[in-house]
Amino acid sequence: MQLEVGQGTHTGMVRSGNEDSFFADPPAGLFVVADGMGGHAAGEIASDMAVRIVSDELRVVRDITTDDVSTKVSDALKRANQEIYERTLTEVDKQGMGTTASILIVGQDRYLIGQVGDSRIYLLRDGKLTQLTKDHSYVQEQVDAGFLTPEQARYHPYSNVITRCVGAGSDVEPDTYTGELKRGDTFLVASDGLTGMVDDRRLHHLLSSRATAQRVVEALISEANGRGGLDNITAIVVRIVATDADRAATKAGVAAASK
Repeated sequence: MQLEVGQGTHTGMVRSGNEDSFFADPPAGLFVVADGMGGHAAGEIASDMAVRIVSDELRVVRDITTDDVSTKVSDALKRANQEIYERTLTEVDKQGMGTTASILIVGQDRYLIGQVGDSRIYLLRDGKLTQLTKDHSYVQEQVDAGFLTPEQARYHPYSNVITRCVGAGSDVEPDTYTGELKRGDTFLVASDGLTGMVDDRRLHHLLSSRATAQRVVEALISEANGRGGLDNITAIVVRIVATDADRAATKAGVAAASK
């Protein structure tokens, strides 16, 4: 598989520190974004712990087609939850800390996602942008119940209240998603410092750019800051330049032509 990857994070225009953490390992096909919360830099610690624990657990995964791989992703998030939660019990200044976590793994012409919180993963495919993850948030619950429209939820005063995070309790139940890859797919893994400032229509426009993935990330961060930059901003853009099937077909074609 051939990937093109861009990555970046920014404090934003208001916050004094950055509580986001991220991990990108293109050879392993593993990408993680975590958005921490908690005072006294505890959010930064929580997100860093989640990214470190999850990446250590999952970077050795080489086959995401096996039946147990979704369980491995859930277990990695649960382990991060346990270690962060235990730290909140033993360190007074870490009480109340937690973090979101969005995991994307690509390989064997498939993708696998693990999700806790309201950081998001999007897929741009054949000109259509789709949000693959579902926010664990108060306003999403209100949308699901029919009390708010998605547009109302975006500007709701409780739009930043999440209902599930890594480290807030003794246990957590991650969501997992899986699907097939196509050549030309573009994934966005981002904290809500981006998606809360930049609407889906503008995300679609920026992700559709023919600029490099890194330049697209820089444009996304600049856009969020230009709209106020009220929170820390983190984005990873992953483009599928060629799938394993594409590469195999190319090799087969070359071999046939040489005969």
